[in-house]
Amino acid sequence: MRSYSDLFRTREFTPLFLSTSLQTAASTVGGLALGTLVYRATDSPLLSAVSMFGPQLAQVVGATTLLSAADRLPPRATLTGIACAFAAGTAAMAAPGLPVGAVFALLLLLGLIQSLGGGVRWGLLNEVLSKDGYLLGRSVFNMMSGLLQIAGYATGGVLVVLLSPRTTLVVASGLYLAAALGTRFGLTRRAPRTSGRPSIARTWRTNALLWSSPPRRTTYLLLWIPNGLVVGCESLYVSYAPDRAGALFACAAFGMFVGDVTTGRLLPPALRRRLGIPFLLLLAAPYLLFVLHPAVPVAAACAALASVGFGASLIQQERLMALTPEELSGHALGLHSAGMLTMQGVSAALAGAVAQLASPGAAMTVMAAASITVTLTLAALARRQQPRRAAEVPVASGAESVGPPAG
Repeated sequence: MRSYSDLFRTREFTPLFLSTSLQTAASTVGGLALGTLVYRATDSPLLSAVSMFGPQLAQVVGATTLLSAADRLPPRATLTGIACAFAAGTAAMAAPGLPVGAVFALLLLLGLIQSLGGGVRWGLLNEVLSKDGYLLGRSVFNMMSGLLQIAGYATGGVLVVLLSPRTTLVVASGLYLAAALGTRFGLTRRAPRTSGRPSIARTWRTNALLWSSPPRRTTYLLLWIPNGLVVGCESLYVSYAPDRAGALFACAAFGMFVGDVTTGRLLPPALRRRLGIPFLLLLAAPYLLFVLHPAVPVAAACAALASVGFGASLIQQERLMALTPEELSGHALGLHSAGMLTMQGVSAALAGAVAQLASPGAAMTVMAAASITVTLTLAALARRQQPRRAAEVPVASGAESVGPPAG
């Protein structure tokens, strides 16, 4: 599978792409509205950051209890149910007079439900596309996410100003409902990838199997921690520039789009594998300047440049799939998604707490420095694991090596 047209000629790729696009639009519009609503009500950078990224904290619960269901539930019904739950929950958060505590309770519930979403969606994508098409397909999803975040944050910013945060949340709820309809009527009915009943015990056993391989373990950490710490920087956009946060989010999304296009389509495989760690360093380095509290145009340029580094995620996912048995692909990708989102939620809370004590700009610099430190540490660990790499690959049902552990 060599071109984007090949992807869209694949039977179920287009409806999966469109329904995911609607959910991404709903998430960006609704997230900005909710962050603004909470900040106006509390004047707290911490609570504003957690309201936008806090649901991810529930992902750790899902990762340790629910992930065995990612390969054991029918994909169409599961994805439809998740979108319906988000439509209902987002509409409930728009209710006038709803206490902030109730908002956070709803967010945690939705985060727990969403912990299944990544494994089911990306496992289905891995099933729909040929083995060599996953990275190209995932890059298209990431590019779509970047473009829709640009449009979504810009549109959300306008809606929040012209209408209100609560009305904007209602719009987001409608987008989630449209995504549910697209999934239900666009995807075909498929049997689960693996037999057996989902259970907490199965989740723990498969997590332990995936975690037992040192190269896979390092790849997971590279997927989760540097990325998450930088999302902590992004979670402070609202408190850094309350009236221009939409512009910062849109510029960051544009940078992510550029990184995904470059990584997924333009870079030859040999070069791509060598750029994992440099991309992660690029992801964090521009945020070191925020300690100087640059003006919004300069801050937006830094955010765009940094976000090009999110292309590292594609490189690491390609590595993860090469080290994972095909029948566990949904669970493995679900663990990646849940761990990544959990780390993003933790980082948002940590960044918000630092901002409470210092300033949003200083907190961004602290998170960026931590991300760079972790990246360099894990890169050194990955280099030491290279001699043992060949012994790990047979675990992945004969998958071929794709090179040294990527960043």
